[in-house]
Amino acid sequence: MVSNWASANRTAPEWLNGTLMARLTEEVGQELLSLASPRQYPGGAVLVNQGDPSTHVYLLETSRPRYSACVKVTATLKNGSESLLGIRVSGDLVGEIAALRNGTRTATVTTCTPTVAHAISRTMFLAFLRRHEDAWEATFQMMADRLDWANCRRLEFTGYDVPVRLARVILELLGRHGYQQDGSHELGVQLSQAEFGKLIGAKPDIVGQAMRQLRSTGLLRLHYRGATITDLHALRAFADPA
Repeated sequence: MVSNWASANRTAPEWLNGTLMARLTEEVGQELLSLASPRQYPGGAVLVNQGDPSTHVYLLETSRPRYSACVKVTATLKNGSESLLGIRVSGDLVGEIAALRNGTRTATVTTCTPTVAHAISRTMFLAFLRRHEDAWEATFQMMADRLDWANCRRLEFTGYDVPVRLARVILELLGRHGYQQDGSHELGVQLSQAEFGKLIGAKPDIVGQAMRQLRSTGLLRLHYRGATITDLHALRAFADPA
């Protein structure tokens, strides 16, 4: 879904559904973009390190036509285990929690694909929010949606088996970031089996088995770092067992 001012002619929307930029008017969104020059980052670049002091927020853009930016948000425990907390895409803001409370970073943000980001200083971002009450509201809505996402993952971990959890998270990603192309539905983000596993609390080999199960029943088509949904109605039915 495109925002009210994203280009309707792009195959993949510039500002994906649910992102901060999709919630802002054109004028306010352009002002936010203008607060810092864009910089290109390769895949695997670390934008934010867990434990570092907050100095900037990062507004994400794509660096390639027809593809969204994609970064992963991870946190590491003292024992070294890593959890994938979420995925952020073109139009999303990262680093806002530490900026708003003037604290240290609670997670690490790493690019999954080539990404353009605007590194906006904390001071300029807070001044921007003070100028625009609607931007404050959009930021809080974005943060509330992310909390809902995390709560859903916790509930599903105890209530569903891996194939159903995988189907449900695919539908969540599709609803937030996906788009339709050639009669099928694209997720709008690129994730490995290991990253899907971290989202739903399953090992990569078990996720692979679940992916093959969904493929064998004609619900999706697998490709490198992702999947295309070929039967959305059937996938929804599978994800909501009676």
